[in-house]
Amino acid sequence: MIDWNDISKRVIAIARDAGAAILEIYANEADFNVEMKSDDSPLTKADRAANKVICDGLEALPQHFPIISEENKAIPYEERKDFERFWLVDPLDGTKEFIKRNGEFTVNIALVEGQQPVFGVVYAPVLDEVYWAIKGQGAWMSRGEAITTLKALPFQLSDTGLKVVCSRSHLNEGTQAFIDGLHQPEKVSRGSSLKFLLMAKGDAHVYPRLGPTMEWDTGAAQIVLEEAGGSVIDEETKKPLRYNKENLLNPYFIAYGNLAG
Repeated sequence: MIDWNDISKRVIAIARDAGAAILEIYANEADFNVEMKSDDSPLTKADRAANKVICDGLEALPQHFPIISEENKAIPYEERKDFERFWLVDPLDGTKEFIKRNGEFTVNIALVEGQQPVFGVVYAPVLDEVYWAIKGQGAWMSRGEAITTLKALPFQLSDTGLKVVCSRSHLNEGTQAFIDGLHQPEKVSRGSSLKFLLMAKGDAHVYPRLGPTMEWDTGAAQIVLEEAGGSVIDEETKKPLRYNKENLLNPYFIAYGNLAG
């Protein structure tokens, strides 16, 4: 039996420690050590430092689950398909934003059970904001000593002036076509998983992502948005995103606030 109160406190502390490691490097641009991975995405010293902090912290928890992280060696599907629970980690989501020094990057830690996230923590180090959620119990954010319960905005797609979250680094033809189908939408740009969090706290309505993402990009933020009353829907199946697939690439999806109907 998982003690969610205890695990929340511990994982939030781990995320904060990872954020501190990131900010230490963020303060010195000459120390970024940017490399390009095989998929042409960037990797920095901060990604590696945060990953070590998170993996060491999760491995020290009283309950042990396998860890799937963007920066760890890939675990073969034949092994991970039998995982009942596992940690899904993106130690620095928004590396491009980190390199641009615009502050729009996050630390993401999710616990996945039965192909769906059941717990998640997202930490935005520059903003010093923590977002977390427990399946069936709710979603919250903290800034300083204040803790706020998260509630997504109710809306319909036919509404005028919907706030549509777009990526600063990715806006393709499919996404633009979706936006063009709305009535006088207002674009809101954010990097990393902060896009989901805008909807979770009621500052935006919809986020179409008709382009590639990986499971670790979405797991923690998905459970936060879902517990705030939103949803993250596979564009093809019209069902919630699922995890620990043979291919860890996500399908195209649309994330919604509290969509009526």
